[in-house]
Order: sequence, then C-alpha cells, then structure tokens
Amino acid sequence: MDSATSDPGAPRQALSSTADNGLKIVIVGGFGVGKTTMVRSVSEIRPLNTEETMTQAGEAVDHTDGIAAKTSTTVAFDFGRITLDARNVLYLFGAPGQERFWFLWDRLFSGTLGAVVLVDTRRLADSWYAIDRLEHHGTPFVVACNDFGGPAHTPEQIRAALDLPSEVPLLFCDARSRESSKRVLISLVQHLQHLHSLQPLP
Repeated sequence: MDSATSDPGAPRQALSSTADNGLKIVIVGGFGVGKTTMVRSVSEIRPLNTEETMTQAGEAVDHTDGIAAKTSTTVAFDFGRITLDARNVLYLFGAPGQERFWFLWDRLFSGTLGAVVLVDTRRLADSWYAIDRLEHHGTPFVVACNDFGGPAHTPEQIRAALDLPSEVPLLFCDARSRESSKRVLISLVQHLQHLHSLQPLP
C-alpha cells in the first residue's frame, strides 16, 4: 500500500496569502496500515515524508507479520496539506506506526481537531494503542478499515474486536484512492460537527 494515485511530479500548489486559519488532523494506526499512502493520496502538495529503508537491524523490534513485503517505514511523521477555502487550510500529519516511535504521538496530538485511526483488519490488535491514546487525550476520531484484500469482516465484528463505541464512525476505504481517502476525512469533519452540535450553548 505504498503507492498513491496522486502524481508525485505534479507542480506544487502555493498557499494563498489569505489563508490564516490552520486546522490539524492526525492519521494514526499500526505499523504498515497505509498512513503514508493516505497522506500522499489527498495532499495538494508533494507530502513531506520521513521514510527510511527497513533494514535487518529493525527486524528484532518491528513486527512485520502480515506485511513482510514492506521495504520502507516512517521514522518521524508524514505531512500534507489541503486548502479548504481562501482562509482555511487543513494540515495532515501521519504518525509513525512502530511501537518504538509511539512517544511522538502525544506531541502530534497536541492541537489536533480529530484523528483517523487507519486499520488493517488482518491485524486489528495493532490498532488498540492508537484508540487508547486518542481516548486518553479526549481526541475525537473515526476508524477507517483500509482494503488489503484480506478476509471480509462485518462492521459488528470489527466493533466488537476493537471495543468500539457505537457513536464512533466506522468506514471502509482504500488509502491509495484520493476519493476514498477524501470520504474518510469528510466523515471525520461531519463527526466533529455532530459532536460540536451536542455541546450545550453558553
């Protein structure tokens, strides 16, 4: 899931001088679930990636069960951008998935509006930590199951496996697809709007 449909050679889109409101969303999940791919697929600029080639030295600490073909990994974070309108810009941060980089997550969560938890249904247990940390921080999130062509699971089975509350949106997506990834982000924004509407008026 390392390739994206966006053209890496496309010209970069300059940020408008009127843009003065930056909104932050974080994409989290286990090792190799497609976070870098999702950022690449929707970003209007060539994303900042901190990918490095995986080596034998990492085999003892990075669990590659089910993703043996993976050859590179994020070692800090991914960064992309989407201009919403003349004043509002959405910044996307993809968190590293390996356990040894989890200490970065708390800082990435700072100031974020919400998060996407990207899930590989073949390795659901790898998503527990992401959900736990988001709940700890009180950060709203949606769960998106990335399509790796594995065995099909019903939404009820996935919710039960993740102990996911009914009010948390659960979606299916293909992180390689710009349209599919956009639908995930739109669902997150709609979820945030819904939660805001439930807040008591001052």
